[in-house]
Amino acid sequence: MVAVSLGDTRLHLAEREDYFEKMIDIDRLTAAYQQARRDLLAQRVREGHWVGELSTSALSTATAASALAIIAEHTTGESRRATCRQLVRRAIEWLAQHANYDGGFGDTDKSCSNIATTLLVQAAFHLAGVAADHAELLDRAQRYVDTQGGASALQQHYGKDKTFAVPILTNCALAGLVPWKKVSPLPFELSCLPYPLLRFLRLSVVSYAVPALVAIGQARFFHRKPINPLMWLIRRLAVGRSLRTLRRMQPASGGFLEAIPLTSFVSMSLAATGRADHPVVRRGMKFLIDSVRDDGSWPIDVNLATWNTSGAINALAAATGDVGALGCLDWLLACQHRELHPLSHTAPGGWGWSDLSGAVPDADDTSAALLALVALFNSAVLASRQRIQAAAVEGVKWLLDLQNNDGGWPTFCRGWGALPFDRSGTDLTAHAIRAIASWRSVCDGDRVEKAIRRGFDYLARTQNSDGSWYPLWFGNEHNHGMKNPVYGTGRVLLAYRDLGQIGGDQARRGIQWLAANQGDDGGWGAGADADRSSTEETAVAVETLLLGQRNPSLEPAIDRGVQWLIDAVESQRHRETAPIGFYFAKLWYYEGMYPLTFTVSALGQAVRRLTNR
Repeated sequence: MVAVSLGDTRLHLAEREDYFEKMIDIDRLTAAYQQARRDLLAQRVREGHWVGELSTSALSTATAASALAIIAEHTTGESRRATCRQLVRRAIEWLAQHANYDGGFGDTDKSCSNIATTLLVQAAFHLAGVAADHAELLDRAQRYVDTQGGASALQQHYGKDKTFAVPILTNCALAGLVPWKKVSPLPFELSCLPYPLLRFLRLSVVSYAVPALVAIGQARFFHRKPINPLMWLIRRLAVGRSLRTLRRMQPASGGFLEAIPLTSFVSMSLAATGRADHPVVRRGMKFLIDSVRDDGSWPIDVNLATWNTSGAINALAAATGDVGALGCLDWLLACQHRELHPLSHTAPGGWGWSDLSGAVPDADDTSAALLALVALFNSAVLASRQRIQAAAVEGVKWLLDLQNNDGGWPTFCRGWGALPFDRSGTDLTAHAIRAIASWRSVCDGDRVEKAIRRGFDYLARTQNSDGSWYPLWFGNEHNHGMKNPVYGTGRVLLAYRDLGQIGGDQARRGIQWLAANQGDDGGWGAGADADRSSTEETAVAVETLLLGQRNPSLEPAIDRGVQWLIDAVESQRHRETAPIGFYFAKLWYYEGMYPLTFTVSALGQAVRRLTNR
């Protein structure tokens, strides 16, 4: 049996200056940590793990309403038609109450307006047949769309990535808002090829959007045939076979990726081609019915249960190194995928973001689970340790096999690099480095060491000139380019810390960037704007700075950041969420667990530092 830890190097925090201890009220810090910890533990469900709650989404609600409206129009079942129409009516009522002040709609109720969501909301009202009843609302929405450059501005918004631009325009074309000639054809016939070949074709949709490629490609083919007779023949012959591929990819829940937008786009596209009663559409409709909320809206995805549980375990371990008997070990081990995944075709061994059938194994969730297993290992009995170690070995191998040729880690599939959300990411790479390093003593040591070196080479190449790093899956609407260097830099520096490289040039520049970009109020968010510091970003920055190399010049920034978090807990602001999360194709979300989890992790490190002293 082997003891494992989060790294081979433990910083000697006791050697630091005592500035922190002088400036921080120890009793307030301890009380704030204990309160945040109790709040986090209280979020567990009866089975012992965490589920969380994703933000309600105007974008998801609009796409679901459009899909159900089209199904209601084309289905042969009267009861299905009545159910769809009832859900559409409630969705329209919710959307009518959530327009932004500028007339547009944002992805969440805290998000800035964007052209994609606003167009989808317009389409939903038209497909529901209630446009005339909401003429003023739609006029304001159209004025917002016009200020953004109209529907043609979508191409500028998404660039070469057709993963979301083509579905939006398809939705609008089905509503009669744009002509079909504006919708780019998608080569759905390529889905008939063996999946491993697809990564070499440089597709204009991301690896996890093949279901959209099939369904939306067929809708475009149905409504606007290609002029080339050979292309028409190829696509006509591919319809049946690509539908069978689509059906094999659909999970038991009916929800592709457990995502409401993707499932809605697939369902509406097939229904609009006369297939409203096709098994894929029937299961997609059931998924939409099962995932609707009490107020008639939908979230962007059903839940992030596995991601949230791993994050909570790692946060609780921040202060003590172990988590005791949480009772979620069996659940977490059961979330590990044991078969070849039908959508991404990845091998067994990884974890997805949820325990639901539509989740897909990915680098970030697998890394988080592996780190959580370290904490669970340290507090487990012998029999459980053997099970944990066996699962960890499989997980590490899965991550090693995923590493790209550039040394970085992608999200789902190795070698898909044509589009941003298929490329290697700095946050993913740092997370994977930490995960495989934490289990290096029970895995192929030489292979792990080589992967770590290549990973750090990738991080060094992708560091920005100012010392920061941009993450792939998190953003900030108020920053230039909607990037989130606070989250990216904080997460990357944890890898430098865990691998004993916190004193190197890259880490030093990253730490200096974090300290220099603290807000006037002591928090972190959008630059120095004190009104936009978020709990999530402040906690990430504080946790990182607390564990940096000894540097007395950083102590004032650490002190102010810890004070910000203490004040937040005492005033209950540590529960406030910010839309910093990206879903695929840059769809914004916030998650109720994030501020709690990140606060517990940061304050836990602060308490641990005092304990070490």
